[in-house]
Amino acid sequence: MAYAGSQQLEKRVTKIEARRRALSHGVVYSVNQDGLIIARPRRRGMRRPLHLAFFALGGVIAFKAVLYATLGGATYTNRVNDLASGTVIEQAGAWVMAADPITVWLALQGKMLLR
Repeated sequence: MAYAGSQQLEKRVTKIEARRRALSHGVVYSVNQDGLIIARPRRRGMRRPLHLAFFALGGVIAFKAVLYATLGGATYTNRVNDLASGTVIEQAGAWVMAADPITVWLALQGKMLLR
């Protein structure tokens, strides 16, 4: 026969282990009114998806700049125009790959660095 309080003990241990795992990902310390310092787990917000979105956007812009610098402005524009006259997916690709001022500026900066 198992100890009657062992289920309660297991629940408490499980709760403590979950709290330790949460605290290992980041801690925020706060002080109560009586001066007791309490460690709380850092809240996980939308930071990771936003970082991924910004890195993806930066990667697309860098890719466009490299293509623009490699192919040249006229050839790049012709290829984007060819995409624009295609299917709906190709038109969406043409919209994404259109040469914007940031892409052109980065391509020119890259060309100047490579000289």
